[in-house]
Amino acid sequence: MKEPLGAFPYKPPTEEIKQKYAHIFIIDEPLPPRFWKFLFDRLISLLVLIISTPILLLVCISYFFEGILVKENKGPVFFFYWAISGGKRFAKYKIRLIKNKFINQEKAKNHEWIAYSAEWNENSRTYTGTFVKKYYLDEIPQFLSILRGDMSIVGPRPLAVMHYERDLEQGNITRKLLKGGMLGLGHINKGTDLMGEPSFEYEYIDEYIKRSSFSLLCLDLWIIYKGLILILKGGGH
Repeated sequence: MKEPLGAFPYKPPTEEIKQKYAHIFIIDEPLPPRFWKFLFDRLISLLVLIISTPILLLVCISYFFEGILVKENKGPVFFFYWAISGGKRFAKYKIRLIKNKFINQEKAKNHEWIAYSAEWNENSRTYTGTFVKKYYLDEIPQFLSILRGDMSIVGPRPLAVMHYERDLEQGNITRKLLKGGMLGLGHINKGTDLMGEPSFEYEYIDEYIKRSSFSLLCLDLWIIYKGLILILKGGGH
């Protein structure tokens, strides 16, 4: 199954990055959690899941009626694929965006990311899926992963297993050291040439190490603010 162009925008670390952040490349174990970040993640994820329940219900209702009116768009609302966060595999839940005929059913049984990669083709999306993607609503189920401790709100973007292994092979270690996040210094540049630049991930880990627990939370709040602006602009693609 052919991988969509641009599905893996992450670049290998440059020699400049390796020299500037040499102290990061010698770390072998995942970094320990920080108290305020840990507490903030749990409280906010629980709050978001409660607040977003009506939104998820409306998405389910929309898919139900769309499935009646357009048979090929019928199917489950939620799915998951295996991804890596902090060097560990976890189930990354999302809202289905595409018609069932575009899903590779064999690979979907193994919960492989590639089974759902047709979402990169806008022509494959359902009517509900198109709206959901535009406003990043498909990311809401990930707050369950945050509540469970598999992810964080801010951190390097968690990758599917196949992409994580590719990222390790090209020399990046950020996703081995830190839990993946819904937002990160790099991801708030989505849609620009800066998306996929590894320097953002190493910069964040450097700040994670150097800052106090409360100061790190302040940085996370700034990143979340920038991410909210992106969402309100309808930047999902």
